[in-house]
Amino acid sequence: MPSLRITHSTRAVATKGLTAYMGHGLMKKSRSANIPIPGNEVSKKRIREQIPNVDLSSSSYDTAWVAMVPLPEFPQFPCFPECLNWIIKNQHPDGSWGIHGLHPSLVKDALSSTLACVPALKRWNIGEEHVRRGLHFVGSYFSSAMDEKLHSPIGFEIIFPGMLGYAIDMGLDLPISQNDIDVMFHMRDLELQRVSENSSEGRKAYLAYVAEGLVKSQDWHEVMKYQRDNGSLFNSPSTTAAALTHIYDAKALEYLHSLLQKFGSSVPTSYPRDIHTLLCVVDKIERLGIARHFSYEIKNILDRIYRCWLNNDEEINADMATCAMAFRLLRMNGFDISSDALTQFGDSNFFFNSNQGHLKDMKTVLELYKASQIKILPNEQVLDKLGSWSSNFLREALSANSEHGLQVLSQEVDYALKFPFYANLERLEHKSYIENFKVENLQVLKTSYRSSGIDDKDLLELALEDFNLCQSIYRKELQHIESWVKEKRLDQLEFARQKQIYCYFTAAAMIFSPESSDARMSWAKNTVPIAIDDFFDNGGSREELVNFISLVEKWDGNHEKQFCSERVNILYSALYSTINEIGAKASALQKRCVTDQIVETWLTLVKAMMKESEWARTNTVPTMDEYMANGYISFALGPIILPTLFFVGQELSVDAIGDPEYHNLNKLVGIIGRLLNDMQSFEREGKEGKLNSVTLRIVHSRGSTSEEEAIREIQSIIDSSRAELRRLVLQNEGSVVPRACKDLFARRAERCTYFI
Repeated sequence: MPSLRITHSTRAVATKGLTAYMGHGLMKKSRSANIPIPGNEVSKKRIREQIPNVDLSSSSYDTAWVAMVPLPEFPQFPCFPECLNWIIKNQHPDGSWGIHGLHPSLVKDALSSTLACVPALKRWNIGEEHVRRGLHFVGSYFSSAMDEKLHSPIGFEIIFPGMLGYAIDMGLDLPISQNDIDVMFHMRDLELQRVSENSSEGRKAYLAYVAEGLVKSQDWHEVMKYQRDNGSLFNSPSTTAAALTHIYDAKALEYLHSLLQKFGSSVPTSYPRDIHTLLCVVDKIERLGIARHFSYEIKNILDRIYRCWLNNDEEINADMATCAMAFRLLRMNGFDISSDALTQFGDSNFFFNSNQGHLKDMKTVLELYKASQIKILPNEQVLDKLGSWSSNFLREALSANSEHGLQVLSQEVDYALKFPFYANLERLEHKSYIENFKVENLQVLKTSYRSSGIDDKDLLELALEDFNLCQSIYRKELQHIESWVKEKRLDQLEFARQKQIYCYFTAAAMIFSPESSDARMSWAKNTVPIAIDDFFDNGGSREELVNFISLVEKWDGNHEKQFCSERVNILYSALYSTINEIGAKASALQKRCVTDQIVETWLTLVKAMMKESEWARTNTVPTMDEYMANGYISFALGPIILPTLFFVGQELSVDAIGDPEYHNLNKLVGIIGRLLNDMQSFEREGKEGKLNSVTLRIVHSRGSTSEEEAIREIQSIIDSSRAELRRLVLQNEGSVVPRACKDLFARRAERCTYFI
């Protein structure tokens, strides 16, 4: 069994299928998946306390720029002397500044931070020894600044040479050869030439964002056009401070004052960033598969963000990635969110005319693409437009980014494109995310930073323990299903596909929490319809089919002498004992008898199967309406879903089951499954002389509809049915079916792409 050890960046090859998912845990060598971890509850408690905390790390780079801002009334004095004190206290032993000193992948970040701190101290003539040590560090590692293979902070090719020139103008004695300095300036010129080839608004925004690197050539009045309501430029303390060294602006100065009132004597690299950080925390917890442990905390966060959404908070509206993530997570968690908020993003020009667009920010586009998939209305054209251009952008970016070592992000993009929202196997995504999870979750803008108060090691530990616990439970349940098949003699039915194990995989892929064993077993055992479907399709005579339906109608325990064949005996006995067993257990949970309702859904199903059998026997060609009215039932999900719903942990009343909402949920899942099945099987069924929705469309059009046109029409129905199903699942107002129950319908519809 493979092991997965916690390192700074844990990576493994993503799983290729459900067998791998079921058969292998994500094991740490010192622990077994079957042994409970005593620290589990302690870890969860610690995470719960940390979730609401937004802990933005201090940025040496931005603090240095703030330290250079002069006092407006007396420009010979620093406006923020506390920043200078912080810089002196936070120099690393090697002379550098930055979040990690000489972290292998962030040498350029350390150089940039150090070359900002040195002039800040020099400007006010303090920290002579710190300046000397800082210059020594810059000289020692200057060659790294010219190494194109090393990861660069945003704008490094412009900002670093700009600070280099600033240091030279200040008279600092740089321990760098003139040739290396010239090479650096040449790199800057090449970058500016490359940037100038783009005439979009995005180029102007980018150059304003990195304005501190263009001190001599910058029009600061033009830069100030990007000022936000909070007084900042791009929420960037460094850009805002750089502007204040050249032009006075009361709002910008107040922005910096507010930062130091909040953070003390240093500033982060971007602020505000609370909403984005909290959204990332929720997203991370959900993708690790441990959200059920923190539902209360997640709800509190999303309630807070929803209020910000309603108030048109600038932190959401001014950042595309934050807006897209808020839309996706709020809508997916049942908040009433209109896609109108994304209207401007539907036009790709909006993105390309932004700073992110100039930088070709794949993370932002990935968030926009994910948001585009949460469609709940057929006429949400903005999401269609957004999905179209963002998916094209991501496909083009994949090959380019593979050359720059962005494997983890490329894997995430590749996964998102291969498995759209409606076809995502959630548990496999959890496994892949755990395997590729970066414990040291640094992010980089102009400099590196951390933004969450949660220890990622705690999250990964819990996710690993939780996943492995589930795996051990699944293996035991799978063994039980294998024994159950033999006990019920279902393996003796030569005409029937033996897919009970396959159907257990379906259940485990949808209902994966350890405490949901009864729901999984109900689902797996209620897949007797596969054998019954084969019986009605090919295996049984008309006499046997009539006999079977009669037995279901009577539902009588004294049935031993009523079988017309041994095959009817095996099928009905398995169905009778299984439904009564599941019904009794479900009735105890629901505190009312539910067996009759389960039997009724079975009777409805076998009658629908009988109708299809009669159509085939008499060569009847039904209308499309007749076919679909019967077909969504004969797809056989009703008798599987209903019993399972009784085990998902919430009361499901008689009124709820009888409500049109429940009927529509059931019908939509059946339609999606039926049509997907028809598209996959129409060629085979056509050779067998059977009709389905593809061939019926062609037949009823008298040949005017081609095979390709029929498939497109059916795909359109599937897409609209998915959107309507999602709308029903996510709506809260007027809903009588519990959300946990509705989620099961949604998950089954998503799995129809793989499990037909």
